[in-house]
Amino acid sequence: MIRLTELSLPLDHPEPALRQAIVARLQLKDSELIDFSVFKRSYDARKKNTEITFVYIIHLTTTDDAAVLARFSNDPQVKVAPDTRYYPVAMAPASLTERPVVIGFGPCGLFAALLLAQMGFKPIVLERGRNVRQRTQDTWALWRKHQLSPESNVQYGEGGAGLFSDGKLYSQVKDPKFYGRKVMQEFVKAGAPDNILYVSKPHIGTFRLTSVVAKMRAEIIELGGEIRFESRVTDMIIDAGQIRGVELADGTQIPSNHVVLALGHSARDTFRMLHRKQVFIEPKPFAIGFRIEHPQSMIDKARLGKYAGHESLGAADYKLIHHAKNGRAVYSFCMCPGGQVVAATSEEGRVVTNGMSQYSRKERNANAGIVVGIEPEKDFPGSPLAGIELQEKLEAIAYQLGGCDYSAPAQLVGDFIKGRPSSALGEVIPSYQPGVKLCDLAEALPDYVIEAIREALPAFGKKIRGFDREDAVLTGIESRTSSPIRITRDASSLQSLNVRGLYPAGEGAGYAGGILSAGIDGIKVAEALALDIMSQSEA
Repeated sequence: MIRLTELSLPLDHPEPALRQAIVARLQLKDSELIDFSVFKRSYDARKKNTEITFVYIIHLTTTDDAAVLARFSNDPQVKVAPDTRYYPVAMAPASLTERPVVIGFGPCGLFAALLLAQMGFKPIVLERGRNVRQRTQDTWALWRKHQLSPESNVQYGEGGAGLFSDGKLYSQVKDPKFYGRKVMQEFVKAGAPDNILYVSKPHIGTFRLTSVVAKMRAEIIELGGEIRFESRVTDMIIDAGQIRGVELADGTQIPSNHVVLALGHSARDTFRMLHRKQVFIEPKPFAIGFRIEHPQSMIDKARLGKYAGHESLGAADYKLIHHAKNGRAVYSFCMCPGGQVVAATSEEGRVVTNGMSQYSRKERNANAGIVVGIEPEKDFPGSPLAGIELQEKLEAIAYQLGGCDYSAPAQLVGDFIKGRPSSALGEVIPSYQPGVKLCDLAEALPDYVIEAIREALPAFGKKIRGFDREDAVLTGIESRTSSPIRITRDASSLQSLNVRGLYPAGEGAGYAGGILSAGIDGIKVAEALALDIMSQSEA
């Protein structure tokens, strides 16, 4: 198979034009092109007011691939296509009695459990929250009625924090074994749109993702796995540096010598338990800030020019970074085109924001986190859990500023830059539910964060016209951008540094950031665990 890259066609090209372009580019007769598929499609918007083009990576077969490759041997855009198929590293013997345990059923736990099930290891999954249908009802209760369920919310439950997000499926992690392709294919098999296999920034959207996750759960069960919801792990059974099982809140003990720790970044009580058990943990950098909202039409016009609103391009996104004079990096995070800002707390008396979009991305506003990177040594020294304590402090302040009913504090960008409280909204209506309370957001975060964001917003306005418009809305706070800790693991075995058989994985353990990278990490850990079980069974 041949890989052809950098194949450009006009935005509105007819379907047959793609085949014609391949034939012309490779100097083939039409009959010599046997088959082709789109591996990736992106768009080039550098000439947004003259012409935007689609740029393709194509995988294809011809009647004589060797001859074509020889003819273009000096052309970097014509190469042998890599093998992106997934090959299991092991298959469990029928006589195997031990069952691995997976703690957490977010994207990482989901793929760890799915891969273990597909390899015949029949995992037991322990999820503290509820299944996707019940969890959705509990989450809406917060958004619509100010009623928080501490064990079933945006952070906890089937699908993890990624379920109530944009369903974004792109990442910058290195993926030489194409595990990301496996993640995408499993999503498509479970009902996700097949274009996620080739568009440059794929997404599923929240409501579609719920049904996809439910179907994947059904496959795990069909393959012999077990999913236990409302099963919060409260203790680890460790003997002489070896995991022997876990204990649940109801006192149930589940024995296992192999446990995947696929926690989300908000499992603070579990982090504290692990620290008490002396599992090796270290602090890591994360970021804090606000959500910003603009009219999506404004972002479309700024990013796509005369092509704004084009059906083939959809809602435009952006990625911004500014290095402030005080030494802080300010950047956009988790940008959600045509979406809404959502309440994302998992704890009473705290306010946290996140962004979410449906597959259509047709809500009125665009939103993104505007966040500032912070570091353990400089900003939260001391205990490995000091970052968690900082998050809790700031989220409690946001709760107070919002009126103590899970409404969020908010401020207009113009007022924020000028350092004065907001008293009335402009044209941009905040989407956060259950509602916002206008105030002075300078009280919500440390001074160095406020100073950096105040400097960054006008700078961003020079890159995207209108970004610093007076009536754009900031909503606080964005505090759970990533895990504030790392449950450090050995680079080769992927096991905890000081507890054998314990596999820290995914976002909560500090090894992923988003659905795709968490899914990839779940696959890696499942493989390492399976190989370890097989080596022990053969010993």
